[in-house]
Amino acid sequence: MTQEQHIVLNRTGQKMPLCGFGCWKVDPADAEETIYNAIKAGVRLIDGAGDYGNEVEVGRGINKAIKEGIVKREDLFVVTKLWNTFHAKENVRPAFDKQLQDMGLSYVDLYLIHFPVPLKHVAMDAAYPPGWYQIGAKDIEFERSPMQDLWREMEKIAESGDAKNIGISNFNVQLILDLLTYANIKPATLQVELHPYLQQKRLVEWVQKQGIAVTAYSSFGPASFIQLTDDGKTAEPLLGHSVIKAIAEKHGKSTAQVLLRWSLDRNVAVIPKSMNVERTKSNLDIFDFTLAEEDLAAIAKLELGLRFNNPDSYGFELPLWS
Repeated sequence: MTQEQHIVLNRTGQKMPLCGFGCWKVDPADAEETIYNAIKAGVRLIDGAGDYGNEVEVGRGINKAIKEGIVKREDLFVVTKLWNTFHAKENVRPAFDKQLQDMGLSYVDLYLIHFPVPLKHVAMDAAYPPGWYQIGAKDIEFERSPMQDLWREMEKIAESGDAKNIGISNFNVQLILDLLTYANIKPATLQVELHPYLQQKRLVEWVQKQGIAVTAYSSFGPASFIQLTDDGKTAEPLLGHSVIKAIAEKHGKSTAQVLLRWSLDRNVAVIPKSMNVERTKSNLDIFDFTLAEEDLAAIAKLELGLRFNNPDSYGFELPLWS
């Protein structure tokens, strides 16, 4: 069975791999070898962010693979994200330039706004990555940085060619609708939390109808949040859920593969992470089957509206999706 393994992005027509590798929570001490081994295993999309605190090491892994001839730079699709404290128009380009420098790259394939949250600026020489708080503060502080001004700066980066595509993450329909009224360059992608407990069916359908590709993060649901939130601790693990296990057995696949395939069957890209090379290879092996209608119907019943990556869950007093 031959299946399409890419999404064609608006404006540039660039092909974005449907399955990549997410760099969130990859320890900097492990990141270089992890990314290098992931590329050796066949990964061609690397999804990172300034906030992850590992871009120097991720870049070393990328450049090591390129130097050894495993891939050419143009074979890879590198994604990174602008952090919340750099939304003011004068801070966008310097933040981007630092990220390029940290990774040792001359361009990225996709640059995203990480959250639609304009936090008060923290100077890079004071703290990097700065996180959610001002230094020594216990409450988050906002600044008056309009999204329209920020998007203009993102467009300039796209026009320069230093980011081939630009996009958004953790945006809802209302904010996207507003952005589309002034955008000269439409977002190429939206990256959001998607899994059977948070299916966001109408969001995905509407965004795709606008010609914006969708990428899912946290495809395995609570797996990445067990140590971070109460919901992560208490939710039934999707990787061991009886419904997902039954579908996996039916197709001769792992539960992880079924969860990833569920997104692909919606034409949604995925960015799973594993520190194990064999599991990374397994996560890529999702293009030789599809889920049947009865499989999709069974998974649809798992919807809980349960969002794990919620600033409110971290105690930030920010009900972003309310």
